[in-house]
Amino acid sequence: MHFLSAASAALTVGSAYASPLMPRAAAVDQLVGYAAGTTGGGSGSGTTVTTCAALTTAAKTGGVIKISGNLKDCGIVKLVGNTSILGVGSSAGLENSGFQVRKVSNVIIRNIKFHTPPEGKDLVDIDESTKIWVDHCDFSSVGIVGDKDTYDGMLDAKHGSDLLTFSWNKFHDHWKGSLIGHSDNNAAEDTGKLHVTYHHNLFENVSSRLPSIRFGTLHVYSSCYRKNPTSGINVRMGAQALIEASSFTDTAQAIITNLDSDEEGLAIERNNVFSNSPVTITKAGSLSSVPYSYTADAASAACGIVDKSAGVGVVTF
Repeated sequence: MHFLSAASAALTVGSAYASPLMPRAAAVDQLVGYAAGTTGGGSGSGTTVTTCAALTTAAKTGGVIKISGNLKDCGIVKLVGNTSILGVGSSAGLENSGFQVRKVSNVIIRNIKFHTPPEGKDLVDIDESTKIWVDHCDFSSVGIVGDKDTYDGMLDAKHGSDLLTFSWNKFHDHWKGSLIGHSDNNAAEDTGKLHVTYHHNLFENVSSRLPSIRFGTLHVYSSCYRKNPTSGINVRMGAQALIEASSFTDTAQAIITNLDSDEEGLAIERNNVFSNSPVTITKAGSLSSVPYSYTADAASAACGIVDKSAGVGVVTF
């Protein structure tokens, strides 16, 4: 790991930067973390879709699929392996819609604004799948109002999913953030899996699950947490977590290892900053390093960086 004041970023084929960007060390257009090596649909020009029907049809084949405009009421669109879903410009989105990534591998989702899934569903549901990269997206619903179960999660991964990176996303105005591992009773399927990296994400006005992880291995760095009223990073059921270089403000139970499950999780926190954001680590973890190279920005700069450089319209297609 390296802490630097500024650095140039490596570009991904077919993408370009919007500007201006907050000065930062980490590359804004580069896949790092547990999902490294994910290629999605490759580097071809692909298919551009402007309707739900066209998106659903293209998703059955995979490859590179570019969404132009904001598509509403698509339902849950199932993705096949070797697929890239890329938003065109700064206005590509899905509303009252979501993606299911089930029993597949090698999927990339980037630059999409997700707003409200169908009732009872996730915006992105990863299930029994590996090598998934979700980057520069925006996830939200109607806020922390009404019934918390009207909508499910924003970005969930379950049933032995593995090798995941969630980077440069904005999660806001929703009850349930991001759940890793669906049940306390799923040790047989999840133990040794659920390796996930979260970096340079914003979590703001999200009630809980930022993320919540069972059994797996979690690395969080250079992320910003603001005004989250119930719980933040919830490490459960023997999961191991390394949380570093992140900023927590007005986030209840910012990092906690003894909440909601019978078995505690284990965590290491280092180089974070906390303001009105209590931490309860009842068991120290052993995940002091990860098996990949990465560049972290300091916690003091994390919120300014993700405000400017996370979310849609930063890396465009």
